[in-house]
Amino acid sequence: MKQVKGYRFGRSKKEKMAYEAIAHAGTYAFAHRRDKKGDFRRLWNVRINAILHTTGLSYSKFIDTLKKKNIALNRKMLSEIAASQPETFKRIVAKV
Repeated sequence: MKQVKGYRFGRSKKEKMAYEAIAHAGTYAFAHRRDKKGDFRRLWNVRINAILHTTGLSYSKFIDTLKKKNIALNRKMLSEIAASQPETFKRIVAKV
């Protein structure tokens, strides 16, 4: 019952409903932990693509060229650099 404290209606007061609520919550939590990883990857792609369009380069060509030149920067790091240090990102694009 401690786990369902704060739930609404019968879910917080009746044991059978509380058990059901916890079971469903656990299922959703498991699935959404996996979804969150994809959501962040999409966010990173959008950030990188947005700054690349200002330079006239497409996202797919940029990533392909990075791999061919063996520049080992993942999308998360590229996204952080693009958001916080645009000048550094432009130097990376120039190198590519």
